[in-house]
Amino acid sequence: MSLYKIEFTQIAIKTVSKYKKSNPVQYKKLAKLLNELMEHPRTGTGHPEPLKTGDSITYSRRISKNDRLIYDIYEEKVTVLVLTVEGHYDDK
Repeated sequence: MSLYKIEFTQIAIKTVSKYKKSNPVQYKKLAKLLNELMEHPRTGTGHPEPLKTGDSITYSRRISKNDRLIYDIYEEKVTVLVLTVEGHYDDK
């Protein structure tokens, strides 16, 4: 089984950097989730679930009560693209 490559959007990079500096507990949990994504992006901690967008490539995992790790899975490239790590997908 090959590991998935993890890529980040610019927004996700900024938020990860912010967590690393100001929220070490959340950063540690995020790091654990990212390590899991490399092995199995559809299962594991954080209650992974496909978003109801209909495309079946976009998933969500819980980082905290208010924050979600949102990512796309590209099987053909064996890549996970982290879209965002802050906020909730249904924030208005």
